[in-house]
Amino acid sequence: MDESQYRKNLKVPLHRVDVVLDTDAFNEIDDQFAIAYLMNSGEKLNPAAIYAAPFHNHKSSSPRDGMNKSYEEIKRILDLGGHGEKKEQVFYGADRFLKNETEPVDSPAVRELVRRARAYTPENPLYVVGIAALTNIASALLTEPALKERIAVVWLGGNARHYAHNREFNMMQDLAAARVVFNSKVPLIQVPCMDVAEHFTITRPELEYWLQGKNPLCDYLTGIAIGEMETWAEGMPWSKTIWDVTAVAWLLNDRGKFMEERLVSSPIPEYNDTYTCRGDRHLINYIYRIHRDALMKDLIEKLIK
Repeated sequence: MDESQYRKNLKVPLHRVDVVLDTDAFNEIDDQFAIAYLMNSGEKLNPAAIYAAPFHNHKSSSPRDGMNKSYEEIKRILDLGGHGEKKEQVFYGADRFLKNETEPVDSPAVRELVRRARAYTPENPLYVVGIAALTNIASALLTEPALKERIAVVWLGGNARHYAHNREFNMMQDLAAARVVFNSKVPLIQVPCMDVAEHFTITRPELEYWLQGKNPLCDYLTGIAIGEMETWAEGMPWSKTIWDVTAVAWLLNDRGKFMEERLVSSPIPEYNDTYTCRGDRHLINYIYRIHRDALMKDLIEKLIK
């Protein structure tokens, strides 16, 4: 791919595109909003497949368990949203994180992504939206490095470059995978978490006014969001960040209506929770501001339709 085409693939596509989503859907409550937003944005996005990603925290006993729970949660959201026919396009992902930066973790999701991406070209790439650890995406690139010519990756992960540290969940779960992707020269759009995506929040009154009672999917999203927040903020005013929606939203960001971006030299995620930033590396597209209200309006309209 020449430099001109590479830069073009870092820009928001202006036509309807094919999208695959890589998600640790059971890890939190924001993946569910992102899945629903993708499925209800058919005017611009064609959801071709969804991959379950591994995660390990208090909601899972292991990366494998987190991936399996995510697989089931993805199908639950598709059913609730009236997209049950798409469940055949949900694939199990990695059952563990990368042990180094050279060996992929094989899985049905990785094989499907490699197979699917071969049908695309630099002029017509497949868009891969990652809202989890980069294990599956990195494994596909390690399995077939030529995929970097055929896909563009939109990833929600890492913190803002100016933030005090880079200890962010998606980054830390599989730092080796993040390093593979950031060093691969695949067209990469990064939506950082702290001090960027963290500003995309929703409150209990908004959930209850705009979503509750509108349809089964909205009731489920309202319930899991309020349920999670009330476990630690009961009786207090709170807002909940629904980070992952912003990664899907980049594909809908015509004329900068939802977020602002700039091209930067690709940072190197380091094992000491920092970035190394050098001016001689390839470019990535870096999101640095979210237009919260405009994006929230679009999200709500699509969830309730």
